[in-house]
Amino acid sequence: MKTMPTRVDGELFEAAKAVGDVQSRSAAQQIDHWARIGRELEASSAVTHEAINRVLAGEGSYDDLSDPAQAIVRVAWHDEIASRIAGLSFENDLNAVGEPWAEADADGHLVLRGGGAGAA
Repeated sequence: MKTMPTRVDGELFEAAKAVGDVQSRSAAQQIDHWARIGRELEASSAVTHEAINRVLAGEGSYDDLSDPAQAIVRVAWHDEIASRIAGLSFENDLNAVGEPWAEADADGHLVLRGGGAGAA
């Protein structure tokens, strides 16, 4: 079997490592296992891609989908939410209106930023 290097989300890797330990698989083997399950699930006749696409477009009911189809929708929703969160940055907006904000530093200490609030 030919293998190819690929980047994997750190959270997914850690989950694969934990589950793989229980299943006597390496993290890479666990990710490969999950990928094969996903491939078969998407190819299954139990999954109607038209119904999934309607739900993802907001035109169908999630509750009307089969359990396997709901699993695919949940993955798509998770990926979309993660992508949107990764793209969020309110720093420029807050600086433009002179509003300060608070956040925690790496040690969990409160740090005030922007708006003349002792920004670092």
